Amino acid sequence: MSAAVAFHVAPWGDDSAPGTPERPLAGPHGALRAVRAALARTPGGCGDVLVTYRAGTYALPEPLDLGSGDGGSGPGGRRVTHQPYGYGTDAAESVVFSGGAPVTGWTPVGDGTWRAGTGSLEPRQLYVDDRRAHRAGTPHGASPLPGTVTKTETGYVTDSTAPQAWRSPASIEFVFRGVYPWSEARLRVASISGDARSTTFTLAEPGFSRANALYAAEVHGGGAREESGGASWGRLGLPTSAENSPSFLTEPGTFALDTSVPGHHTLHYLPLPGEDPAAAVFTIPLLERLLTARGAAGITLRGLTFAHAAWQRPSAPGGFPHYHGNTFQDEGPLERVDLFDGAAHLVVPGAPARVPSAVDLRDCADLVLRDNTFTHLGAGAVAVEGGGAGTALVGNVVEDVSGPGISVDSADGVRVEDNLLRDIGAEFHGSSAVWVSDARDVVVAHNEIHDVPYSGIVVMGGDRAARVRVTENLVRRSLLVLADGGGVYLAGRQGDSYASGTLVRGNVLLDVVTPYNFGLYTDYACSWTTVLGNVVRGADTPALLRPALPLENVAFVGNFWDAHPEGDDDPPPGVVYAANTVLPGGGTGLDGRNRDADGNGDASGSGTDGLPTDIVAAAGRSAQR
Repeated sequence: MSAAVAFHVAPWGDDSAPGTPERPLAGPHGALRAVRAALARTPGGCGDVLVTYRAGTYALPEPLDLGSGDGGSGPGGRRVTHQPYGYGTDAAESVVFSGGAPVTGWTPVGDGTWRAGTGSLEPRQLYVDDRRAHRAGTPHGASPLPGTVTKTETGYVTDSTAPQAWRSPASIEFVFRGVYPWSEARLRVASISGDARSTTFTLAEPGFSRANALYAAEVHGGGAREESGGASWGRLGLPTSAENSPSFLTEPGTFALDTSVPGHHTLHYLPLPGEDPAAAVFTIPLLERLLTARGAAGITLRGLTFAHAAWQRPSAPGGFPHYHGNTFQDEGPLERVDLFDGAAHLVVPGAPARVPSAVDLRDCADLVLRDNTFTHLGAGAVAVEGGGAGTALVGNVVEDVSGPGISVDSADGVRVEDNLLRDIGAEFHGSSAVWVSDARDVVVAHNEIHDVPYSGIVVMGGDRAARVRVTENLVRRSLLVLADGGGVYLAGRQGDSYASGTLVRGNVLLDVVTPYNFGLYTDYACSWTTVLGNVVRGADTPALLRPALPLENVAFVGNFWDAHPEGDDDPPPGVVYAANTVLPGGGTGLDGRNRDADGNGDASGSGTDGLPTDIVAAAGRSAQR
C-alpha cells in the first residue's frame, strides 16, 4: 500500500528517532506514539499511515493499546497499517510481539532434572526452543489419590500416606475431566497434611465450593440416562489427575513449579533425550494481554506473530470451574435447568465468565487482522466483543493456545474466513476453535480446523442472535478429549425465522473422536437453523434430532453422512428432515428423498413437502453445484 506517512521500526532503533529507514524507532509502543503524534498534527487528514517492522522479537513491557483515544486508530477514513518489512513478498521478515521473558540460570540436579528460579512468578506455561513443555502430572483416568478415598466438605481424605511425600503440595492442581461430559475443572490444592494412618487434602477456596455448587446435576430416572447417551452426570467426584509437583516429573520434556518458598519459586524441568538445557532457550509468559483495542477503527494488522501470553486466573484460589466451551463459573448466580420432562436436571452459570484472549478487541469497527500467527498463548487467541462492523479475521494461523481460538461475542458484521486453527485448547480442554455467541451477521467460512479437544465451531444463540453463516469449513479430529459436542455445535435461539436464523452449509466434518459425539450438533433448544449440504464422516451420530430441550424450526436438508441419525425415520415436530443421503460407500444426487448407501430412496423421510420455500430453493441450488 502507498501511505502519506510511514514509520520504520527495528530492534536496533531508538524511540526518540524520527522513524525513517536510516533512523528507525525501537518498538511497537514507540510506533504507536509516533502514529498518535502524526494524526494529532493533521486532524483534518494526513492520509494513510504505514508502520513497517524489521525482523526480530519485540518484548512487550505492557500490552499494545489501540484504543481510539491513544493514537492507534485511523480516524476520518484514514487507515493505520502495521506489517513486517517485505510483507507480501518472499522476502517478508519474521516479526514477533512477545509477552514473555527468558528464564536463565539453569543448573542440573542429581536426579536428571534441571532447575531455575523465577522469583515470585508462578508461570503456568514454559516454552523450550519454541516448543510447549507440558506440566508434569499423573496419568489421566483413574484418580491420582491412592488408597480408599472419602470426599469431605473441604476436600478429600485417604487411608494412604503416600501423598504426604508429594513435593510442593500447595503448587498442585487437581484436574476433574468429564464432570459433565463436556467439562473439565481445575482446582488448586491448599494443603496436604496427615499422620501415620491417613492423608488429608484441603482444596483452595472459593474454588472447591463453587465447583460443588456448579456440578450438581441429577438423573432421576434411567430413561433420562439412556436419552443422554449414557453420559456420566453427577456431582464433583474424585480428580482424574494431578499436576505441577516436582514429584510428578517422570515424562521427559515436562516441567513443574515449586512454590514452597515464598518469593523464591523454582522451575524443575526434565529434558528430552539428547536435549541440553544449558544450550536451550526457555521462555515464560508474563503479560495476560498482548494487544487491546477499545472503540478503535480503521486499523490493519498483517503478517505479524503474537506469542507468549499468560493467564493466571486458574492458579488462584477460585480455580477454574469450567462449564461449557469458553465459559466458567466465577462469582455469578447459578440456575437450575430441568431436562427430559423433569427426569433430570443440571446447574448452569447464570452469568458465566469467559476465558480471555491475548488479543482483545471491544466495540471496534473496520479492524482487519490478516495473515498473522497467534501461538504459545496461555488462554485464548483473539476475541471480538461488541461493535464489529467491518471487522475481519482472514488468513491467520492460530496454533498451540491453551484456550479457545477465535471468539466473537455480541458483535455484528464480523468475518472469520480462510484461517487455519489447530492444536487449540492445549490446557483448557473445553475450548473451541471458533466461538460465536449472541452475534449478528457473522460469517465463519472457509476455515480449516483440526486437532481440538472439544467442538470445532460453536454457535451459541441469544436474544439478539441473527444471520450467522457457517459455510464451507473443514473440521477434522474434534472432541479429542471431552465428549457431548460436535464438529459444529449450536444451541439456543438463532433468530426468529429461517431467513434470519443460522445457516450451516457446505461444511466437511471428519473424525469426531471420543465416544458420545455428534458431527452436527443442534442442542439445547436450538431454533431457526438450517443445516444444508454438509458432509459428516466418522462421528458416533452425524446429527442429533432429539436433544434434552426440544428443537424448534430446525431443518436438515441435503446433507451427506455415513450413518442414519437416530430417529430420522420419525423426526420430532420441530424438525424438518429431507433429502439427506447416507453414503458410507458412495452415492450421488439429491431428489427430495433421503437416500441409503445403495442409492435407493428412503421413503421414511419427510421429503420436501411442507418445507419453507427458501429452504427448498437452497437445497436445489446445493444439488446443482
